[in-house]
Amino acid sequence: MQITPLSIEGAWRVEPRLFPDERGTFLEWFKADAFQQAVGHRLQLAQSHISTSTFGTLRGIHFAAVPPSQAKYVTCVSGAVVDVVVDIRVGSPTYGQHELVYLDDVSRHALYVSEGLGHGYLALTQGAVFMYLCSTPYAPAREFGINPLDPELGILWPATDTVGADLQPVLSPKDSAAPTLEQARSQGLLPTYDDALAFRRSLAAR
Repeated sequence: MQITPLSIEGAWRVEPRLFPDERGTFLEWFKADAFQQAVGHRLQLAQSHISTSTFGTLRGIHFAAVPPSQAKYVTCVSGAVVDVVVDIRVGSPTYGQHELVYLDDVSRHALYVSEGLGHGYLALTQGAVFMYLCSTPYAPAREFGINPLDPELGILWPATDTVGADLQPVLSPKDSAAPTLEQARSQGLLPTYDDALAFRRSLAAR
């Protein structure tokens, strides 16, 4: 298993080793020791989610208040998605920047998104199945969003699917009505870089 930091501090790509044979494929998609060595603390698992998405579904950009926020270890177990990590931490050197990561049921890559970062994804196949391991339970009062089509973010979502068919993003009413990055900042919704780092340091000390 190879765990590599992304260009945005606090996010890592996980590349498991695959063992294929005539029966199928075996892999370890999460290893606690490798995770702790790469990230600096254990993954505190509080909840696990599975979502299925029709072709073109765009979910996000979601985040939770710090502390404790909600870290996510995610993968696409069936189909394909393009995942995005957005640095929404006020004061971060990469504030407002993002990185796209392709997740599918062939490479079996995973992604770890630490506390304070924004996260979303676009389904590139029909019935894409997405799995989350979450560090804290879902808490609606602490959950927020940023419109994934905000021009300020400049996310170049794919315009076609994996075989070249036209793709039109489908958003929930809540995500469509979410504020822009600047509006969320003006409303005091965004976490700070210092608070996110301090919380992660507290995890390493536990």
